[in-house]
Amino acid sequence: MSAKLRVATLGCKVNQYETELVRQGLQRVGYSDCAEDEAADVCIVNTCTVTNDGDAKSRQVVRRLNRKNPDARIVVMGCYATRAPEEVAALPGVTEVVTDKRELPDLMSRFGVIDVPTGLDGFSGRQRAYVKVQDGCLLRCSYCIIPHVRPELTSRPKQHIVDEVQRLIDAGHQEVVLTGIHLGHFGVDWNRNKPKDEWVRLAHLVRELSQLNGDFRIRLSSIEATEVTRELISIMSEFSDRVVPHLHLCLQSGSDSVLRRMRRRWGTKMFLDRCRLLRESLRSPAISTDVIVGFPGETEEEFQQTIQTCREAGFSKIHAFPFSARRGTPAAEMKGQIPKSLQSERVAELTELETQLRGDYYRELVGQNVQMMIESDTALATIGDSTTDPGSQHRVLRGTSCRYAPAECITSDADLKVGRLVDVVVESTDGSKLVVSRV
Repeated sequence: MSAKLRVATLGCKVNQYETELVRQGLQRVGYSDCAEDEAADVCIVNTCTVTNDGDAKSRQVVRRLNRKNPDARIVVMGCYATRAPEEVAALPGVTEVVTDKRELPDLMSRFGVIDVPTGLDGFSGRQRAYVKVQDGCLLRCSYCIIPHVRPELTSRPKQHIVDEVQRLIDAGHQEVVLTGIHLGHFGVDWNRNKPKDEWVRLAHLVRELSQLNGDFRIRLSSIEATEVTRELISIMSEFSDRVVPHLHLCLQSGSDSVLRRMRRRWGTKMFLDRCRLLRESLRSPAISTDVIVGFPGETEEEFQQTIQTCREAGFSKIHAFPFSARRGTPAAEMKGQIPKSLQSERVAELTELETQLRGDYYRELVGQNVQMMIESDTALATIGDSTTDPGSQHRVLRGTSCRYAPAECITSDADLKVGRLVDVVVESTDGSKLVVSRV
């Protein structure tokens, strides 16, 4: 009988990718996934430390795994393990702490993996596959702990990425999400001391991937607005059948004075100019964002500037987060910490605006052709529609459109399966999802 493995991941897409890489490596030497009611021989926990809550949830997961798998060897990796290795090592059942993600090949070799994978062959349990293209961040935003735990800027070899994406397509994944700790810095570490005409950047990678064979689409994960270059936008336009018209641009604040305290590298004018350029170049692009609410010293005027900037940007989705002080960052020591109650009020106001902007954007899509990835399939008779013949073959398909909007389709087409891409037309919207039909 093979040894039993259980994995748990907290945090970002990069963490999800790295956990899957370790999992597939261990499978090469005989490990297999635990069933729900089985005890594991080895548990791998990939932790997050972006917020205090991330630390707490990471500890909770380790303790829960130890209770349910008392004899298991628990290996903890990830950003929390890097930031506080002694704290993690003291948790019950922990036998090893991996403090540097560059040590993952060594970790796998200690489990007997000789042929260490350089990429994934598939992505278990997911319709869309994440592909890590780079690691590390050189920026020093005043609120962020990540550059302290992932400081080394490294890009993966381009051919490894190309080969991996082709394998994922061949394995049936029809959406590939390119991700990294600082995605827009892909290639930067290679370009030092080279003439500019020899630089390799994200746009070059996207162009090469767009020309691979297969039925698939590419999505970019979070990226800085300054790194959405004219060349990248041109490639998104040229390969519009491959690269989805959606970008997640990190705003963080719509107030220039707050951005300066955050030590961000740009102001609101540049951000809004980039949003306008995207709209001029692509058909109805979706632009989503992150906003930190209640940064130290944020006045009501500064918050209203954020509200106005978000309105002008016309975001399709806003992830609004109350500021969380991270020990070891300059922002944690700044004067003017905002009370939690006021943070909550401002998050609620921004969320109300997000609902309005999302509805406006979804209504803009009515009548347009879009592409939808099917993520769930439900028999219509089981969702309470009493007007439907229980013996009919109609189903409700739900998924995500290329523009990152939830989509729903009622159909009798038997050939439409979970994990497949389908071309649809937007018939209507209630402001929270698109109602679509097959083209």
